[in-house]
Amino acid sequence: MPELPEVEVSRLGISPHLISQRIQAIMVRQVQLRWPIPGEVQYAVGREIRDVRRRAKYLLIDTDVGSLILHLGMSGSLRVVDIDTPVQKHDHVDIQLHNGKCLRFNDPRRFGACLWQAAGETPIELLERLGPEPLTDAFDGRRLYELSRNKTLAVKNFIMDNQIVVGVGNIYASESLFMAGVDPRKAAGKITKGAYEKLAAAIKQVLAHAIQQGGTTLKDFTQADGNPGYFAQELQVYGRAGEPCRVCENPVQSLTIGQRNSFYCKKCQR
Repeated sequence: MPELPEVEVSRLGISPHLISQRIQAIMVRQVQLRWPIPGEVQYAVGREIRDVRRRAKYLLIDTDVGSLILHLGMSGSLRVVDIDTPVQKHDHVDIQLHNGKCLRFNDPRRFGACLWQAAGETPIELLERLGPEPLTDAFDGRRLYELSRNKTLAVKNFIMDNQIVVGVGNIYASESLFMAGVDPRKAAGKITKGAYEKLAAAIKQVLAHAIQQGGTTLKDFTQADGNPGYFAQELQVYGRAGEPCRVCENPVQSLTIGQRNSFYCKKCQR
């Protein structure tokens, strides 16, 4: 599943092609994605795109009357193409622009979304309860420490909770915990404030570097320009079960935490 760095890379790729362009038409070929595409998305037709933002793993295409909200789901991708580019299988939505280009949303598994948020109204439920963005000053070790007190769930699950902080998906949680030297199995409430400060810094560093590298090469993910991400070449523990730790050379361990594959080093993470 595309995680925050992949979504941010997509945003950076499509933004220059969309901002200040007027939406000419929105063509919906498949209305039934994760949720049915509401007819209100057509309100954006005729409006100028003011900005392309990201909130957690959602992309928001802003106009003066509201925002189109896109989610890539498990396997979705966005491409900027000429309007007359032949349609491929699973090309479900086209956001056509007056300059002859269109933003094309392809989603083989149909777990993605295209929704509408009217300007000035209460955020839709999907966005309302989200925690802070990890690459902002609103997220730090103090927040993690204060919210974790008396919590018995594993720290890996804790930092993957979107109400605590958004966008720390499975890959980047494993990598951040390794960088901070924190055992992913440890109860969130047992982690010290100092350890959380290291963990928050690690999350910021890992995510920022992944964005710089174009995301992680996953089976279903490519960048907006069709190229893969390169962060996978630098993964320290994720997907490396049985291989030597790059720091201590002990074998990387694998286990299931919260129904997700987790990877860590017994010696480096305490």
